[in-house]
Amino acid sequence: MNQIDAARNHDRSALALLPGRRAVIGALLLAGLCTGTLAHADAATDAWPNKPVRLVVPFPASGATDLISRVIAQRVSQELGQQFVVDNKPGAGGTIGAAEAVKAAPDGYTLLFTTSSTHAISPHLMPRLSYKVDQDFTPIAHMADAASVLLVTPSLPVKNVQELIAYAKANPGRLNYASSGNGTIVHLNALEFAARAGVKLTHVPYKGTAQSITDLAAGQVHLLFDSIPTGMPHVASGRLKALAVTSLQRSALAPDLPTIAESGLPGYSSVTWFGVYGPAGMKPELVAKVNAAFNKAVQNPEVASALAKLGAEPAKAGTPAQFQAMVKADGARWARIIKDNNITLD
Repeated sequence: MNQIDAARNHDRSALALLPGRRAVIGALLLAGLCTGTLAHADAATDAWPNKPVRLVVPFPASGATDLISRVIAQRVSQELGQQFVVDNKPGAGGTIGAAEAVKAAPDGYTLLFTTSSTHAISPHLMPRLSYKVDQDFTPIAHMADAASVLLVTPSLPVKNVQELIAYAKANPGRLNYASSGNGTIVHLNALEFAARAGVKLTHVPYKGTAQSITDLAAGQVHLLFDSIPTGMPHVASGRLKALAVTSLQRSALAPDLPTIAESGLPGYSSVTWFGVYGPAGMKPELVAKVNAAFNKAVQNPEVASALAKLGAEPAKAGTPAQFQAMVKADGARWARIIKDNNITLD
């Protein structure tokens, strides 16, 4: 083989290796890009929050959810040194604001502060919602619970839950209860109570529980499941009687009242829960960081004291998975009550 032929063979060998070399170089470049992307994502998580965070509240300003969210958001802001801005987007039982939060980027800078209404009740009352609670959100943290109190008119000759049940059974169809409207937690609480107790009660819906207090005091309606802060002052004044609270454990806000569960209906438990969600697709590391920040804030004694004035108690610090499981169980329970009673919205 002469020198010219040898040179040609060398060139052919080099050309044959080019695709392999290109593949190796391409793989190295891709690995570099992936490493850079992961590093950027980690940096973004580590830096969160480095700008104001929008906290969507799907209920009106000055309402219970709004006030509770502001107490917690203020503490998170103090802890992290970054502003958390409450953005009220009310309407349709909270579903309008919830649907808006779904559209945000999953970067931790738009979060949703919401309640049982949007994620455990409305999905079973509004089957055509634009969002799916198990697909379109990232559960982050369970923040607080608000129990209700079972109130009765003073003229009703009962002193406790067992006597109320006995009276209702002895007088079938004669007792009625007020609510703040079809499908509300007030309505559902009474339905579950009646189902567990095996009694028949007549529903009298109002536009709000405040409007029913006068009729309850006058004996025109007999029962009402109201919030502790709004109901208990009427008990203190003697206008109404309180029989029990709806939480599974006694409430620190009314420690002398027994629970319905311990008063003859084992297992009865109902609270309005409050929690934080993000849009679907948030990275686990970011979720863990947001979860830790909100858990720390709500365990602060000053926050707990402020929440108590609003009728809520801090939830125990938990993981996103625990929060998701709680919401799923709560939704299944209300789905059953709604289906069994053929509840529809007005």
